[in-house]
Amino acid sequence: MSKIAIIGSGGSGKSTLARRLGALLGIPVIHLDSLFWKPGWVETETGEWRSIQEDLVKGDCWIIDGNYSDTMDVRFEAADTLVFLDFPRSLCLWRAVRRRFQYAGRSRPDVGPGCPEKIDWDFVRWIWTFPAAQRPVLLAEVGQFLAEVERGREV
Repeated sequence: MSKIAIIGSGGSGKSTLARRLGALLGIPVIHLDSLFWKPGWVETETGEWRSIQEDLVKGDCWIIDGNYSDTMDVRFEAADTLVFLDFPRSLCLWRAVRRRFQYAGRSRPDVGPGCPEKIDWDFVRWIWTFPAAQRPVLLAEVGQFLAEVERGREV
């Protein structure tokens, strides 16, 4: 394991697992949220975002946490290990709410500066609907990745 992609619902523990694995394995950790969000919660432009990730995955070893389904193919094609954190939405929502209070008024270490921790209805809705809306999409992406591996794609 030298190129690890970690995906899952908001509040599932992607960043926490990435940090712990990075420390354990001595592998650099890349939190996609810290690169995607510019100060004031401004999103990175789509073309620039893809380019950033294409450069990131060229490294010899990395742990990257985050979903960003529009660019998941970039990470999956380069990863040798995929971790999908699949926890109940109630646990994920609880963790997101707890995190909101833990980092009240300041940015988390895995989010860029100038992005104080927040929780809004869009994020709550995303976590709550994740099992029905996003989980099947992620599982399909994972299935496609595994099928390519089985067909002999170099991973």
